[in-house]
Amino acid sequence: MAELLEGSLPLRGLQRGEVVEGQVMRVDPDGILVSIGHKSEGVVPLREMRTLTPEIAESYTPGTPILVQVLDTSGSEGQVFLSFDRARSQSTWFALEKKIDTGEVVTGTFVGHNRGGAIVDVEGVQAFVPMSQLVLQPGVDPEEAIGQREGQETQLKVLEVNRRRNRAVLSERAATREQREGQKEKLLDALKEGDIRTGVVTGISGFGAFVDIGGADGLIHISELSWAPVTSVDEAVSVGQEVEVYVLRVDRDTKRIALSLRMLTPTPWQTAIERFALGQLVSCTITKLMEFGAFARVENTIEGLIHVSELTDKHITHPKEAVQVGDALTLRIVSMDLGRQRMGLSLKQVEEYQAEEYQLD
Repeated sequence: MAELLEGSLPLRGLQRGEVVEGQVMRVDPDGILVSIGHKSEGVVPLREMRTLTPEIAESYTPGTPILVQVLDTSGSEGQVFLSFDRARSQSTWFALEKKIDTGEVVTGTFVGHNRGGAIVDVEGVQAFVPMSQLVLQPGVDPEEAIGQREGQETQLKVLEVNRRRNRAVLSERAATREQREGQKEKLLDALKEGDIRTGVVTGISGFGAFVDIGGADGLIHISELSWAPVTSVDEAVSVGQEVEVYVLRVDRDTKRIALSLRMLTPTPWQTAIERFALGQLVSCTITKLMEFGAFARVENTIEGLIHVSELTDKHITHPKEAVQVGDALTLRIVSMDLGRQRMGLSLKQVEEYQAEEYQLD
């Protein structure tokens, strides 16, 4: 008698809007039949299971637990109308709120966009990613770039959740930054000076180029781009270019990585023996003046010294009386010591040679 009475009692325990766990009894083209206790069954109609992808639906076999929300308890024959979508949404809202505190990332799928940013689906909840919080390629129209990403998944950090207003604000940039920080820690532990890595130029500034070498950006200072002087970084590299770089320094305290391009090419002194010879006339530019002479860059590569005695036949007290920084001159090589990386140059001997030729003519 007690069992009969229990079976005839109305479903007072269930309330509209309540989320309950049941067991799948049957899946058919009309929906899902769910056992929710109280010796009764509930039905999830097709319109309330739109977020149930075919892949997920295959896993719901008889006996599988399923989370549903009660829509109506007054169905005919004691059936209760249920919603898979709304239960999933509620559990997702709860999970999003928790992830603000834990800092965990969530996976979202791009489903749309507007002028302000992107709309992403996170397990049945539509959330917003502001344009400033998206990771976009430089030089590409933002709206066009977002449109091309529809259907793609991405990792996101939760910034704000307001369940009453159905508002969730997420950040792709923060998740990417956190992911890169983790990759950077691993890279810094493994990286050592002298390593050669392949990377991609991610940015250019007046003082150098930033290169992503697999989870962390290193800097190629402008002085390390080439053995020859570089006046503008974009003369040597461009954003998006793949480059092979030499690791100069790894500072684990400041998490900075210094890179070099020129260290992967022979130094000008290593090839000097093939390019220069005693007595050769070379094109030079005066780079610095000292009391004992003037330094000149030879054919835009190495520096040589014009001793004050090799500047002119006239008596001078300082090189500035004969040359100025920036002067472009033709000089003669009068000495070479490649081991000590020294080259002696002469302006006087060029002028003397030219004067002899003039007299012969």
